[in-house]
Amino acid sequence: MPGENHPILETKDLNIAYGTLEAVRHINLSIPEKSITAIIGPSGCGKSTLLRAFNRMNEFIASVRTTGMVRFREQNIYETSVDVVSLRRAIGMVFQKPNPFPKTIFKNVAWGPRINGYPGSLQQRVEEALKKAALWDEVSDKLDQDGLSLSGGQQQRLCIARTIAMEPEVILMDEPCSALDPISTRRIEDLLFELKQRYTIVIVTHNMQQAARVSDHTAFMYQGELIEYGPTELIFTRPKVKQTEDYVTGKFG
Repeated sequence: MPGENHPILETKDLNIAYGTLEAVRHINLSIPEKSITAIIGPSGCGKSTLLRAFNRMNEFIASVRTTGMVRFREQNIYETSVDVVSLRRAIGMVFQKPNPFPKTIFKNVAWGPRINGYPGSLQQRVEEALKKAALWDEVSDKLDQDGLSLSGGQQQRLCIARTIAMEPEVILMDEPCSALDPISTRRIEDLLFELKQRYTIVIVTHNMQQAARVSDHTAFMYQGELIEYGPTELIFTRPKVKQTEDYVTGKFG
C-alpha cells in the first residue's frame, strides 16, 4: 500500500563525480510514495545533481561517473538492462526555466504520447493533462496558439502538463518557481498539493519557505553530502544537526 513507509525511490551509497569533482558523496535516501520531498541546501551543494540521478539525466554530461545504487520500485536503475527511455517516462522532469516547445499548446502536451505511439485519444489525453496541471480553464479555447505565447507561470504549468501526459509515477522538479513571480509561484505550490494525490514529487528549491510550505519530507545537503533528512516539520523546527539548524534559521556561513 502507498504510504509513509513505502519508498518508491531509494539511494544506497550514491556517489556522483564530474571528472575529478565529487559532486555527490555517500547519499542514502528513501523517498516515500505519493508525497512531496524537498531537497534544500546552498548553491553548488549537489541538489540538482542528486535530482537528475533519479532518472539518469546526468548521463547527458560526458564526464559524469556514478557509483552506488538508485532503486525505483526496488530495481536498480543503473543496471545495464534498464531501458532509460522507459525510465524517463516513469520519472518525468520539470526544469527551472519553463521550456515549452515552439509548437501549439496542444502539440506541446500531445508530443510525448504521440512519439510513443499512444493508441488512445490524444485530444482526451491532452485535456486530462491540462486539467491535472490546473491550466485547462485558461487555455481550452486556444489550444492552437503557440505555447510560447503564454505567461511564465502558464508556461511552467504547460511543462507540467507535458510531463503528466506521459503518465509518470514520479515528477522531478528542479527549482520550478525560481523564474516566476509570487502569484505564479503560489499557483504552482497549490498545484503540487493536488498532484501528490497521484504522483510522487521530488523538488529542489533554494526557497526554504517554499520547502516548509509544500513538502512532507526535507533533505538538507551541504558540499555534496546529505546532512539531515526527515519530516519537514522536524527539519525546520527541531533539527538534530547544528548545520541544519544554522541553515534553516539563516545563520549559515
